[in-house]
Amino acid sequence: MLKNYFKIAWRSLMKNKLFSFINILGLSIGITTCMMIFLFILNEFSVDDFHDKKDRIYRVMRGITVNEQEKNVAYLSGPYAPALLNDFKGEIKKAVRVNPTEGLVRIGDQSFLEKKIYDVDSDFLQLFSFPLLAGDPSTVLKDPTNVVLTESTAKKYFGGIDQAMGQVIELDKNLQLKVMGIAKDVPSNSHLDFDLLVPLANYQNSPNMTVWINNGMYTYVLLDPKTSEQQVESRFAAFMEKYMGSDARRYGYKFSLSLAPLKDVYFENSTFDNAKHGDKVVVYIFLSIALLILLIACINFMNLSTIRAVERSKEVGVRKVLGALRDHLIKQFIGESLLLTLLSCIVAVALLFVLMPQYNSLLGYTLTVPWSSPSIWLFLIGLIVFIGLLAGFYPALFLSAFSPIQALKGKLRLGKGGALFRHSLVIIQFSISVFLIIGTVTVAKQMSYIKNKQLGYNAEQALIVPIDNMDIYRNMQAFKTALQNESFVKSVSLMSGEPGGYFDIQMFEVEGHAEKWRAHSEFADFEYVETLGLKIIAGRDLSKEFPTDSTNAVLLNRTAAAELGWTPDQAVGKRIRNTVRDSAARNVVGVVADFNFLSLKENIEPLVISPSEDRRVCLIKLQAGNLNEAVHKVTAIYNNAAPAYPLAYRFLDQQFDTLYKKDILQQTLLSIFAGLAIFIACLGLFGLASFTAAKRIKEIGVRKVLGSSVQHIVMLLSKDLLKPVLIATAITLPVSYYVMRRWLQSFAYQTDLAWWVFLFAAVITFVIAFATISLKAIKAALANPIDSLRNE
Repeated sequence: MLKNYFKIAWRSLMKNKLFSFINILGLSIGITTCMMIFLFILNEFSVDDFHDKKDRIYRVMRGITVNEQEKNVAYLSGPYAPALLNDFKGEIKKAVRVNPTEGLVRIGDQSFLEKKIYDVDSDFLQLFSFPLLAGDPSTVLKDPTNVVLTESTAKKYFGGIDQAMGQVIELDKNLQLKVMGIAKDVPSNSHLDFDLLVPLANYQNSPNMTVWINNGMYTYVLLDPKTSEQQVESRFAAFMEKYMGSDARRYGYKFSLSLAPLKDVYFENSTFDNAKHGDKVVVYIFLSIALLILLIACINFMNLSTIRAVERSKEVGVRKVLGALRDHLIKQFIGESLLLTLLSCIVAVALLFVLMPQYNSLLGYTLTVPWSSPSIWLFLIGLIVFIGLLAGFYPALFLSAFSPIQALKGKLRLGKGGALFRHSLVIIQFSISVFLIIGTVTVAKQMSYIKNKQLGYNAEQALIVPIDNMDIYRNMQAFKTALQNESFVKSVSLMSGEPGGYFDIQMFEVEGHAEKWRAHSEFADFEYVETLGLKIIAGRDLSKEFPTDSTNAVLLNRTAAAELGWTPDQAVGKRIRNTVRDSAARNVVGVVADFNFLSLKENIEPLVISPSEDRRVCLIKLQAGNLNEAVHKVTAIYNNAAPAYPLAYRFLDQQFDTLYKKDILQQTLLSIFAGLAIFIACLGLFGLASFTAAKRIKEIGVRKVLGSSVQHIVMLLSKDLLKPVLIATAITLPVSYYVMRRWLQSFAYQTDLAWWVFLFAAVITFVIAFATISLKAIKAALANPIDSLRNE
């Protein structure tokens, strides 16, 4: 019986090659999309799931409450971990610090600037399950002179694991470390990502390790199996009062601690956190798109199967007359659906292999298909069964319900109900397509608006050079002076953070205000305003012509002055003191116009600009001209100041790609998936047009004989099929407006939802649909009427 069903199904597919091709192509694209998104979602929701003790590991979070606003920060200082172990004996079993950093690695005459170095406590590899290919995880980090490399790093340095073990590397020109462990490369589903593990004991006397308020590292704890998260958190208030109470009152902060379960860290939204994080919104967008594209492909199958009902009506009639029961026929047609889905799945797997390199490049990390995992096979089997039943059930019921007498007489018609159902499915398909087109255009328009918005500073021809090693830090003034002496340099400024980068948040005592005031701070030199092209709207700029400006002057932005209740002119002359850094109050000597120093997803916040030696960035404003030549000269000057370190630079106007990486990814993916959706929908429309043309072939012949033009016949065939497209557009436009308005609200600065976006989506959908239908309609209209009327 099954063999017979298979033969009939196969013959049916081969007999109708066009319809089979359209169905298989549409379903293949839909299944490929689903598989790619399944791999992405599987990776996102499995982050840190491989750690053996994951259910007992927590990251300690620091809460800061200022101006009635609470922010969670992942960074703590070094003293927290030993204090937690001491004050929570028996409850906290381990406390491990992780300090993400970068440094220069030298091996012989080779140098490598490594961006992913973790300084960690000795039991890091006992807390986290990062397997070692060589070395003992329980002892390898206990010796401060040891280092652990990842497999890829070992191959990069020494060619292989065996060659790397026992070798000595030099870190930052002063620390000799012996390779005594090789870890497997960190998987993509880990929020921690490192290339080298260095014992934190090498830095036990640094300020970050000894001063409570100097925060800069993560702290992870392992709770006793009998201890709950709530038990520990209930005693954190007393713990913070004991160690940080006096500092909190002195600086005007309200500190708190909390525990974040390891499973929640990846999707956590904390301030100043450079660990790898995901976005659940992106995950849900991916999931929704996968389901929508799969739905479009299934609708194609249902539509094309039902319109073939007339062609198969006599087959059904004969089988019923010969004794076939309805449930046998339903099984036959669902079996055909499952076979077609299976073939589509095989094609989809082949497509997946071809497209994975491009997909990984788009995501920015490597996903692999876990063929050895039951989850991927369960997903594929579930997909085949689900699609086969979903797409095949209605056509099976429809075909098996035919009256054998009517079918054998050739009087069977699909009727108005069938046409309405098919048109409803087309409406759903094109509603999805129109929505995705509007989403794509809106996201692209918002990204373009952000990229081209006047930010209040001049980002062109501006080179960012990080002050990220001791050589350039010690020689930064000489580096700056050398640059200022060059004709290709317009101006140079040393600062704590460039626009779009990191800005400290400090507390200030302000003249005329009883409460301490919170604001972002920028520590810069006297060339800051000139280099960024900022506008002074009241008072004057910081200047070396006023010797006391170094210790006695600050600038405010307009928002800071307004928040303090001053006009720009009123702000000049007021006194303000940084509670952490200043021993005495400073004078406000000027106010600058607001500029977007943060992401455009945030409103402009108060900013205090003060001269200080806290410099993390050198911003070089270049003269217009040959950029490559200018960069080459900057590199030569940098090499004189820090000869051991390669120059790592970027342009200020490239900050856009970093700040809005996730949004750009959404835009790219939405564009791709919108294209796929409308392509699959048009495949179905082409199939419907083919059926309509075939069904009305004699009518077309008669009309041509009676003098109808090609244009008239094309319009005749097209109008019925274009109606559902127009209805879909009308339904989708208001829904799209609401959804995209909600998305735009995540940005502080938004483009307008212009009418032309919706008109463009409607027109492009209509044109593509009309072109698809016209391909078949024109062919039918141009056919010789003699061929269609010959057998009458």
